[in-house]
Amino acid sequence: SYVWRGAMITPYWQSDYAPYFYDNGPSSTNGNMALFSISEDTPVGTQIYVLNGTDPEEDPVRYGLAFEKGSTEYFRVDPKSGNVTLIQELDREKQDEISVHVSITDGRNKVSSISYSAIQFTDTAPGSSIYRVQAVDKDMGSGGSVSYYLQTSPFTKFTIDGHSGILRVKPGETLDFETTPTHFVTVVAKDGGGKYKGKHQVLTSTATVTINVIDSQDMPPYFVGTPYFGYIYEVSVPGSEIYTVYAKDGDQGNPNPIHYSIINGSDGVFDINSTSGCITLTTFPSLLKNELYEIKVKVTSPNNELQDYDVTTVTVRVVDLNNHPPTFYGENGPQNKFEVTMYEHPPAGEILRGFKITVNDSDQGANAKFKLRLVGPSRVLRVVPQTVLNEAQVTIIVEDTSGIDYEKGPTLSFKLLAVEIDTPERFSATADIVINLLDTNDNIPKFTSEYYIARVPENSPGGSSVSSVTANDPDSGSWGEVKYTIYGSGSDLFSINASSGLITTQPWTSLDAEVRSKYNFYVKAEDSEGKYSLAEVFVTVTDMNDHAPEFDEVLVEKTMIIGTPVKIEAVDEDAESPNNVIEYSIMTADPDNAFDINADTGEIKLKPYIKSMEIVQNITKQKDCKWSVVVEARDRGSPSFSTTAVVNIDITETPLKGPMAAFLMKSRDNPLKALGMVTFIISVLVGGTVLISTAMYMRNSKSNRIMPARRIIKRRPRDQQPWTFKIPVIKFTNPGEKFLITNPESSLQQETGSPRLKPPPPIAPCLPPPPPSNVRPNERLRAVPTISGALASKGSKKAKSSRRKEGNISSALVSELKMKLEQKIHENNQGYY
Repeated sequence: SYVWRGAMITPYWQSDYAPYFYDNGPSSTNGNMALFSISEDTPVGTQIYVLNGTDPEEDPVRYGLAFEKGSTEYFRVDPKSGNVTLIQELDREKQDEISVHVSITDGRNKVSSISYSAIQFTDTAPGSSIYRVQAVDKDMGSGGSVSYYLQTSPFTKFTIDGHSGILRVKPGETLDFETTPTHFVTVVAKDGGGKYKGKHQVLTSTATVTINVIDSQDMPPYFVGTPYFGYIYEVSVPGSEIYTVYAKDGDQGNPNPIHYSIINGSDGVFDINSTSGCITLTTFPSLLKNELYEIKVKVTSPNNELQDYDVTTVTVRVVDLNNHPPTFYGENGPQNKFEVTMYEHPPAGEILRGFKITVNDSDQGANAKFKLRLVGPSRVLRVVPQTVLNEAQVTIIVEDTSGIDYEKGPTLSFKLLAVEIDTPERFSATADIVINLLDTNDNIPKFTSEYYIARVPENSPGGSSVSSVTANDPDSGSWGEVKYTIYGSGSDLFSINASSGLITTQPWTSLDAEVRSKYNFYVKAEDSEGKYSLAEVFVTVTDMNDHAPEFDEVLVEKTMIIGTPVKIEAVDEDAESPNNVIEYSIMTADPDNAFDINADTGEIKLKPYIKSMEIVQNITKQKDCKWSVVVEARDRGSPSFSTTAVVNIDITETPLKGPMAAFLMKSRDNPLKALGMVTFIISVLVGGTVLISTAMYMRNSKSNRIMPARRIIKRRPRDQQPWTFKIPVIKFTNPGEKFLITNPESSLQQETGSPRLKPPPPIAPCLPPPPPSNVRPNERLRAVPTISGALASKGSKKAKSSRRKEGNISSALVSELKMKLEQKIHENNQGYY
């Protein structure tokens, strides 16, 4: 049977060729709008299509849309551009198909197009007629005769009779609903042509025929969504749903009911619903013999003409549920605490064999996979294995031996964790690991400080406390008991308590800061096995102000040249400041108010207004020049001590004039300064002599005459060694050595490679013999500045008082140097006789 729907298209005769639409196919959004789909949620105002065509004479064309009378107009077209716009909201539930007439005109010719629909069964034989189209032309003669043809398409399965308009299936072609359920055919109606205004023209019109193919029952059913997998769980019961298969009939246009059945692999434990395809379990999971089943399921369609079917496989796996946490076991069953006793500091890498631990998870597969780890002091122990499947023996290994220390704590505690890793539940278990440690003698006594500093007042009685040292040994028992001893240079004056570490002076010891103020020695802390450590003790004997300042003489005789001060000095035998710091002051003076004294240096000088002997004689009633001053020397200790001395000063004026005299007078108490000046003068003289000799030699070497040379050679005795003059070496590194002079003989020994001996402490040298008197008659005696010095004959009460004599010794050294310089100058002058 056929269902026919159609409309008649009437072309209008025009004076030229009519315009036509482009046919761009059913899925295009540009062309003749033959078959077009649009979503119902398309917003109003959206451009949904473009009508597109042309005119053979290339005249401009205009487009139009028309709806059947009484129907809703959903679209509007722009006549020039052909843009079709949605103007009404769509609702598929109210209307799922919209019919519209489209037209194109060049101003004289107007062409309209509508759609035809035909329904055809798939078993239509090739060549069978499907539909007849018809077009009417109102012209007469050949202009009114109509013939039909199809627009050329390489994929068309249809043909049309040019005279009758009958549409048929091409020979050798079949229609298949499963392949192409709808076909679109464009039919062209053409008249016989004729003359119009002297020109021959042929007019055409087109229409689109939609052919809907009706499905026939020729396709078997088939399964959808394969492959299929089902699961059986531990908690499943008979009747539990395992899986539901799904199939569709191949004839989708008019599908038939389908039937499901199990044909193999059930083993009597599965059943299937023939209508829904639901597979269920018929027994308890504990009675299943296999972990994997492959069930063959068949689907058929009873109304299918070919009686074809489809078969698929459903794979069913018996799955373990994660319903058991990991569990720790000891020798007697489940256990959550493990304890062992061992010595401290086992070697790294050692296995703690006191533990016998097993861990187990009763689940299967991934549900029985878990990790082990220790929680406690970092990196002290490690656990092996770290990942477990089902069951394992737990091994604990020492990683850091220093962390297993009895002194840090006699007990070590850890948490052993087992945590599932690939399950959403992440079951876990915890066990306590307790290690009780036994002590060993692994420590040495250690002092709380590397050195101790103590201060002891001098003259403290014997047995006085000096310091207390402390050493700790963290070992337990006798290993932690410390014994103290003392040894080293300087330790003979002290003793130490072997148990407490208290250091005291020996009962017979009396410390004197003036004799020795610094001591250092070692203390030793030792445990019962002889392990020990050392510390150094530094003892400073603090000075007490137990000495008063002392002058060398109670009555001091001084000669003062006007303008030059004289100096007196007292010495305090105390060892430290301020006990040995002396301040000087004038107690009384005769005449009064004639002298000033420097409180720090002890320099006594006349008042500034006394500038000449005339003033001195005017002040002195007896017209003599010897005045007296009583000077007090007081230390700054507490309590303070003092002493006095009477200074008789003989006032005089210097007989020398000029700057050199003034310099010598000012520097007579400063030998170093005078020595430097004398050295400088001699260097200048020697340098001048060398320059003069060089100039004379150069002049004589240029002369053509042979000048007689007069030279007197004086032979030295064989046993007399030549005396080589060298400028004294002055050392400033040590104040006590600032007047040491390099011995020429020692220098000679150093040059020859013999070892250089350390110079002895300075002593007063013997005076050298007087210089020879064989001076040239015409030679003027050159005045050499002299520096006077005196050596005191009174010795000090203690050996340390020799420090007070450094000034006098220096003066004697300067005198010796002066005499050697005079002798050297005299010998040099004899060479020119």
